[in-house]
Amino acid sequence: MQSLRDVTPYSPIVDRPKLEWPGGKRLAVWTALNVEHYEMMTPPAVGRVTWDRVTHEPDVREYSLRDHGNRVGLWRTLEAYDAVGIAPTLSLNLAVLDMFPRIRDEIIERDLCVMSHGIFNTRFLFGMEPEEERAFYTDNIESLQRHTGHRLRGMLTPAVSNTPNTPTLMAEMGFTYHADWVHDDQPVPLDVGVGRMISMPYSYDLNDAPLWDGRPYSGDYLVDSCIAQFDRLLADAERWDTGLTMCIALHPYQIGQPQHIGRLRRILDHIVGDDRVWHATADEIADHYLEHAYDEQLAYARDLAAVGAARSSDAR
Repeated sequence: MQSLRDVTPYSPIVDRPKLEWPGGKRLAVWTALNVEHYEMMTPPAVGRVTWDRVTHEPDVREYSLRDHGNRVGLWRTLEAYDAVGIAPTLSLNLAVLDMFPRIRDEIIERDLCVMSHGIFNTRFLFGMEPEEERAFYTDNIESLQRHTGHRLRGMLTPAVSNTPNTPTLMAEMGFTYHADWVHDDQPVPLDVGVGRMISMPYSYDLNDAPLWDGRPYSGDYLVDSCIAQFDRLLADAERWDTGLTMCIALHPYQIGQPQHIGRLRRILDHIVGDDRVWHATADEIADHYLEHAYDEQLAYARDLAAVGAARSSDAR
């Protein structure tokens, strides 16, 4: 099985083939709305402790903060998107479909795009053997199919936990995009040797949870960062004559708080209405890229890698 280093071939964005979005749009913008469920009493885990504020569970303070997201924050956040006429992509802990039928029914009624965020956000991939990881993906695929009838296409792994085999096994199981990576401003191929897998640009900087979960970033910092990135990406897309991608990553337990939801409205008011922008779901971006760009971009990256390998061999 390939190493993670081998599946991410290097290609400089200023040299690679031009990427064209539908209708000649310059910037594809998507929101990953992380709808999560955290277990109050967590099972034994490898590599990470969920409730690290306490030495003995439960941690009622942190658990109840996140529970607010499914009780209140989600509904407030969806209303903000309704007001501007666009829809987020749900990055969903799929146990939510079983545990909260009201949320499941809302997803179905709205026909929202769903990518997996694992089953629970308290059960990680760290330390999984390949067969265990394959069974995890099967559970994810079957959960969404059972509740919505839709095929699962992409994943942000739970708490961004990977094994060395994750992209390859995801492709083997029929996934087409992996949203853990933040290494580019465009989707790029993950050269896994099976299926067709791409890295979908995500963000840990334009992301309310990493910024606000106990860290000293103000609410306005998120607004200012989103606006700055949006403006810069549009300018770079024009200058480089290629399509770029922007992801805003949000969590209802944070952005759906009454003191924060107005900040989301300020972000949306800035990014909606520019006719150079394609507001899309993660599935739509992946489908377009796979149909129109994947083969050319992968061939370019492989050629570049071959040239680099030849030069390295000559130098020795």
